[in-house]
Amino acid sequence: MMVALDGTIVAIANPAIQKDLGASFAEVQWITNGYFLALAVTLITAGKLGDRFGHRQTFLIGVVGFAAASGAIGLSDSIALVVTFRVFQGLFGALLMPAALGLLRATFPAEKLNMAIGIWGMVIGASTAGGPILGGLLVQHVSWQSVFFINVPVGVAALVLGLLILTDHRARNAPRSFDIPGIALLSGAMFCLVWALIKAPAWGWGSGLTWTFLAASVLGFGLFALWETRVAEPLIPLGLFRSVPLSAGVVLMVLMAIAFLGGLFFVTFYLQNVHGMSPVDAGLHLLPLTGMMIVGSPLAGALITRTGPRIPLAGGMVLTAVSMYGMSTLDTGTGSAVMSLWFGGLGLGLAPVMVGATEVIVGNAPMELSGVAGGLQQAAMQIGGSLGTAVLGAVMASKVDGDLAGNWADAKLPPLTQAQLDQASQAVQVGSAPVAKGTPAGLAEKITTVAHDTFISGMSLACMVAAVVAVVAVFVALLTKRGENADAAGAGGGHI
Repeated sequence: MMVALDGTIVAIANPAIQKDLGASFAEVQWITNGYFLALAVTLITAGKLGDRFGHRQTFLIGVVGFAAASGAIGLSDSIALVVTFRVFQGLFGALLMPAALGLLRATFPAEKLNMAIGIWGMVIGASTAGGPILGGLLVQHVSWQSVFFINVPVGVAALVLGLLILTDHRARNAPRSFDIPGIALLSGAMFCLVWALIKAPAWGWGSGLTWTFLAASVLGFGLFALWETRVAEPLIPLGLFRSVPLSAGVVLMVLMAIAFLGGLFFVTFYLQNVHGMSPVDAGLHLLPLTGMMIVGSPLAGALITRTGPRIPLAGGMVLTAVSMYGMSTLDTGTGSAVMSLWFGGLGLGLAPVMVGATEVIVGNAPMELSGVAGGLQQAAMQIGGSLGTAVLGAVMASKVDGDLAGNWADAKLPPLTQAQLDQASQAVQVGSAPVAKGTPAGLAEKITTVAHDTFISGMSLACMVAAVVAVVAVFVALLTKRGENADAAGAGGGHI
């Protein structure tokens, strides 16, 4: 709940942080990307820690660290400090997220695991739904810092309840050693991959630096795979990926995150900067999305238990694709009813994918590797989020850069130097109009119209790309099936 609440609160707070700290579009992206980078690099290793030392312990350490990092962000007075402590949030989030799934897998038997994951998804949906409203109220009436301080009491409550309620289940054949070279190789490969994705919009996709990091990532993954075949207790036994459903589940999580997180990045700027909504109003307009996740997640859990994951997953991605296409048609005059239709459809489409893909990955892994499987699930989502933000951000920036000069000239606005045009483009990429103080009202209105129309064209193209990714995910979903090892859940493990 704490992690999900934090995600939507930060999305609502991004425009306020940008204005208060004078951050650029790229720096605002780093608030998200720094978190994703830390998570993606460490999630699988953190899952291994849970398998080795117990998921209860790693979960509670993650909760404490996440809450402490949140408090530190609230005390920060520069964008550099905000990003730094977001990285720490990611590191501690990496400890608690796979551990949560490991605890669920160990506690619930096969016939109840889907419903348990469905309720887990419902809690995420509920906190996601509450995040925009709570975040909007705090940003509007207190400060953006307060949206981070809210995690401190939530973390304290989670720690107290965790100490009182959680028990530690461990498989009898849990790993007893660490694959340090494997950890180093995987972490290095993941870092190079996510770093290249994050920096590609600034460096350019044709840049030598971008391709150097991508090549280093491929080399790192290759060396990691080679090493894992030679070590007695590998970090990730490569035999896991002989399971087609598990591999399909991982790919599906990546594609879902590209479409969802990449496309949604622009929506808060669309609502606040283009439509001029307050943070609270923006949160209310996102409520259909998160509200349908609340309704859809437990229903998806029950449906998947009855029919298996294949049809619900494919259907969810079809609805996601349709909704992303619908979001590509939004413009400056779109009303709340139409927005709610597409946002609600997106939430209803995501619910079975979040629940089903999680069960496919965790349920197809052996019990003693439930933490690693949870790490794979979360790492896939974080890599997809980084990939979506990078690629769709590049699509947006390219479209804005390509259209702004022509739109500006067509509106017969005063000509800009290249430096002024670049500066204006940075503003338009977040939906802001580059209107200088003292600009006459008529001229300001023309500049605002050009800026918003150009932003809309970029957002529309980004959402179309996200819709295409969701269509590809439909076919991947057809390769999934119920977890082969789910019968081990809730049984056969030592209870410590």
